[in-house]
Amino acid sequence: MIRYDFDRVIDRKGTNSVKYDLAGRLFGKEDVLPMWVADMDFPVAGFILDAIGERLKHPILGYTFRSDRFAGSVASWLDRRHGWRVETDTIGFSPGIVPALNMCVMEFTDPGDRVVVQPPVYFPFFSAVSNHGRELVYNQLVKRDGRYEMDFDHLEGLFKEGVKLFFLCNPHNPVGRAWSLEELQQLAGLCVKYDVLVLSDEIHSDLLLFGNRHIPFASLGKDIADLTLTCVAPSKTFNLAGLYTSVMITTNPVIRKRYEKILDAVHVGGDNILGQVALEAAYTDGDEWLDQLLVYLEKNYRALCSVLNEQVPDLFISPLEATYLAWLDFSFLELDDEGLRNFIIHRAGLGLNDGPMFGPGGSQHQRLNLATPTKILMEGAGRLATAVREA
Repeated sequence: MIRYDFDRVIDRKGTNSVKYDLAGRLFGKEDVLPMWVADMDFPVAGFILDAIGERLKHPILGYTFRSDRFAGSVASWLDRRHGWRVETDTIGFSPGIVPALNMCVMEFTDPGDRVVVQPPVYFPFFSAVSNHGRELVYNQLVKRDGRYEMDFDHLEGLFKEGVKLFFLCNPHNPVGRAWSLEELQQLAGLCVKYDVLVLSDEIHSDLLLFGNRHIPFASLGKDIADLTLTCVAPSKTFNLAGLYTSVMITTNPVIRKRYEKILDAVHVGGDNILGQVALEAAYTDGDEWLDQLLVYLEKNYRALCSVLNEQVPDLFISPLEATYLAWLDFSFLELDDEGLRNFIIHRAGLGLNDGPMFGPGGSQHQRLNLATPTKILMEGAGRLATAVREA
C-alpha cells in the first residue's frame, strides 16, 4: 500500500494562488497565515498528476468532448463511496458549482420568484439569487446544544407562501453538518408536498469524518429525485479546484433537458481537457488516497481542538462531521464583527473567512481551513491562543 505524505509543506507563493498570493490584498497585510480559501495545501495525488502528464505528451490541446469514461467513472465512484446508483445518462457537466447555482436560478425561476437558502451558508448562494432579480429568503439554521439543525417549522411556513427553488448544502459549509437520514427525509417530504425544486450542493460529500456518512438527497426516492439537481465534483476531495470540472446529476429528463439548454445558452458546456483526465483518474483510483486523507483530517481536527480547548476554553468549535472547515464561535470576546476581524488579522496574524459573509448566524464567527500540514495548523492555533491570552 502506498503511504501518502500529507505532512509535506509546499510553498504556494508565486503560483497565482488565491489563498496565498491574494492574502495581502484581502487582509491588508502580507504576513498573515492564510487559512481561508477552501482548497487544500496538500499535493495532488501522483496518480492524477501522472494521468495529466500522459495526456500532455500529446502536443495538441484542441477542442475536445467528454468520453463515456467521464460519466462511467462518476457513476462508479458514487456507487462505491455512497451506495448511490445512477445511470450514466443522468450525469452532466458544469464548470463549477457556483456557475451551476447561477444557471439553475436563471433557468428554473423567474424575476421576483423566491429562492430559499439556509444560512450561515456558503456565500455564493446569496449572489446567485440576488444578482438575477430573484427574492432571497432565509431559513436560518438553529443551534441547539452546540449543534446546528434545520428549522423545519419555519421552512414549511416559507414553502406555504410559495417558493420556486431551494438550495441545499449537503454536507453543510461552513457549520460542518452531515445531515442525517431523518433530517433529509423530513426535508424531502416538505419539498415534495409543496413541489419545490432542489439544487443540492454535495461538493463536500466525500469528506465525511468520524464515522458519519453522506446521504445523497436524490437517493431518498423517485419523488424527490424528480425534483432534485445534484452537484458533485472532485475539486474539494482531490484538490483540483483550478481545473473547473464539476458534475450535475439529474434523473428527471425534463429538468435535465432544461439544464442542458441553459448550459448551452451561456456556452460553458465545453470540456476542460485536463479536468476530464483528472476527474477520471481521481474517481477511478482515488479510494486509497481519500481514505488516508480522511484519517489525516480527523487527526488535524483533534489536534486543533486539543490546543484551543486547553488554551482558549471559551472558544466554541462546532462539532465537525464533514468538510475540512472548522467553524469557530468568538462571541466570548464580546467584539463586534469589525473588531473581531481586526483582532484575527492584526493580533493573531491569521487570514480566516469572516463569519458575516456567510449570512445571518455568521456574526462573531470565523471559518478556518484545517486541510494543511499539521505543522502549519499548529502554528495557526498557537497564534490564535497567544492573541487571546494577550488580549
